[in-house]
Amino acid sequence: MAERPTSSWREGIEEERRELAAGTLDPECACMAALFPDALLIATDGVMDAFEADLQELREAPDERVFAAVERVVSVMNAINEERGGSAYETDEREQLCD
Repeated sequence: MAERPTSSWREGIEEERRELAAGTLDPECACMAALFPDALLIATDGVMDAFEADLQELREAPDERVFAAVERVVSVMNAINEERGGSAYETDEREQLCD
């Protein structure tokens, strides 16, 4: 499987924590933890887990079933986004999720 965006988001959070601890990052410039709270990361990984499980069953499936699985993922991600005021997944995050 491809690397999940949540992995790079978590790495960004950790990098900011290290930079803050080292004093090389102004606290006002730290934004990763606020952009990607644990609840969002966990919810996103849950959707990705379900999608990856679906993929195992879709290897030889007709296109309609594949498109339905993709539609389910998009619908759930949209719901997660709406739960967070429409700002959980901005354009960059959506592109990463699509990749």
